[in-house]
Amino acid sequence: MIKSSMEFLDVLFPIKLGTLTYTFPEEFSHLAKPGMMVSAPLKKKTIKGIIMKRTSEGPSGEVRSIQKVHGDTPLLSTTMLHLLKWMSEYYLAEQGVVLKNMLPKEAFKKVRLRKTKILPHPPSLKGRFGDYLLNIKTDDRNVSRIIDSINKKDYGTFLFHAPSSAHEHALVVKILSGTRNSIILIPEVSQIDGLYTSLKNDFGERACCFHSGLSRGKRSEAIERILSGTSDIVLGTRSAIFAPLKNVSFIAVLHEHSSSYKQEDGFCFHARDVAVMRGYLEKATVLLSSATPSIESLYNCSAGKYTLLRTSMEGKQPRIRVIDMKHEKLLTPHLSKSVLDASVNCIKEGKKVMFVVNRRGYSTLLQCSECDYIEACPECNIPLVLHKQDSSLKCHYCGYSSDIPDNCRRCQSFNIELLGAGTQRIQENIEKLLGMKTIRVDSDAVRKKSEMEELLGATYRGDISIIIGTKLMTRRLGLESNSGFRRFSMAALLNTDLFFNLPDFRSPEKVYQEISSIIEKVDHRGQIFLQTRMPQSYLFKYIKQYDYISFFKEELSLRRPLNYPPYTRLILIKLLSKQDLSSELKTTAGTVPKNVEILGPFHSRNIRGKKEFRVLLKSSNRWELHAVAKKFIQKFKDSKDIKVKIDVDPITT
Repeated sequence: MIKSSMEFLDVLFPIKLGTLTYTFPEEFSHLAKPGMMVSAPLKKKTIKGIIMKRTSEGPSGEVRSIQKVHGDTPLLSTTMLHLLKWMSEYYLAEQGVVLKNMLPKEAFKKVRLRKTKILPHPPSLKGRFGDYLLNIKTDDRNVSRIIDSINKKDYGTFLFHAPSSAHEHALVVKILSGTRNSIILIPEVSQIDGLYTSLKNDFGERACCFHSGLSRGKRSEAIERILSGTSDIVLGTRSAIFAPLKNVSFIAVLHEHSSSYKQEDGFCFHARDVAVMRGYLEKATVLLSSATPSIESLYNCSAGKYTLLRTSMEGKQPRIRVIDMKHEKLLTPHLSKSVLDASVNCIKEGKKVMFVVNRRGYSTLLQCSECDYIEACPECNIPLVLHKQDSSLKCHYCGYSSDIPDNCRRCQSFNIELLGAGTQRIQENIEKLLGMKTIRVDSDAVRKKSEMEELLGATYRGDISIIIGTKLMTRRLGLESNSGFRRFSMAALLNTDLFFNLPDFRSPEKVYQEISSIIEKVDHRGQIFLQTRMPQSYLFKYIKQYDYISFFKEELSLRRPLNYPPYTRLILIKLLSKQDLSSELKTTAGTVPKNVEILGPFHSRNIRGKKEFRVLLKSSNRWELHAVAKKFIQKFKDSKDIKVKIDVDPITT
């Protein structure tokens, strides 16, 4: 038996488990601290884990001993251990799963630490991109308020409603000039280069990148530089929020509204919300910024949780024209004469034009003109997309595929029309009408990173005047170090209405944010065209006036009576199984308290042929919402044939 006077360690491994208890040899006593990495036996293997707690209470019976303690300082600080526990509780996930997401595989390998002299004061700001950012006028009051908060070493979250992405970057660069130990998040890897170049020029080795797009060697090097103190400015995507930086004083989340901050595969967490919690635990200042902040973040400002920062809109903005497709002269069912004429004028002046289509493929919808039936997936009941290259209709959700029918499956009419063109059809039409070559950027045309770089590089060449693409294009075209940050003189969103038709209460918000991202690619003297059959929508009124705050207020007025976030919270539960779980889910749902609303269960089929059941929980009481979610988890957790996935605060339902 283990003596009661012995001490024990609760060790957490990066697997789907909670902590396991071990003892340790006396020689490790001075090193066996929370946050240290250790090697310990697990079944028949020896694997590395993190000490969560040192305690005098252990289980009865034989307890195995750890075999080694790695390094002489904790890999995870006390703050990060608290963050791990909070994420486990809030996102309803095993602590081991959280640990696996917090630390990359490289962290569990040998890391060489080099003692490096830290600069006594940041070098002066310099560099072409840095100079460009410094020339952007930022409200000095905003800079001062944030720096004062940092110096007080007390938690506070600010939301900067920025005029543009460039203003977001400029504000961060000015704050960093007098700040140490900072984490800067950007939603897309492709958007990192420009800002990283500036930070590298301004701060030298103090700046480092940390994201999943790096090679293993580069990630190991980044961890080494952060732990050794060489780098105290960490720039990266959502995983950078877990960077092992000590004594964090400042965290910035740029383009905070971006859905890329939400991890939807595997362990579902939102890096923006984790950033706010890490700031709270670190007693650090958090800056969220966006030209179109999320409704939730703006609401938190009105509720007093965050402090709203604004600055005056500078200079001229592109003119926004709403094209009513019901009364406009159309050259094709999907392209108005006004849009094509404007693009011709731009091209004659040697300027570039961007056409944005919200769908890849040849067409979006196949609709019967007699009975209005739309060809849809028999499993998912969502529209099938026509792919011309293999003459097929495909479901982009579950992978279902079928031949193109000759007549309507409902009324047998042969009057079938193509509605809502996709990128392939738009490209074909424009090239035929204008007699010139275009470039198409979507996930069908771009399979490799090198192909994307080649296509986007072509936007600089003089021989290409038109680029056609999906949101993939607008996300990848970010601020770069080249001169001429807004490379297009005109942009047109050709099927704006498809955003509105998504089964998502956030659709108007996402439309506004998507249009805003397009605007940022267009010269201030240029034009934006929005083709729609719903020109009366309140969204167009506000976006033409560049009035996001009024749009926000109207959105709140529409969401409140429907009890949608930010007035409630959501948890989405997905269950994958070969069995039919409908009856069991309905039985469990019947035991739920009345103040938790249940939508579903909904049934579909995934690509691998398994049945997917979805249950959406909604309530204004977070504690009761979590309690109900735990009921569902408990009901199915012991079944080997059922995979349960929990998505707290889902951004897509």
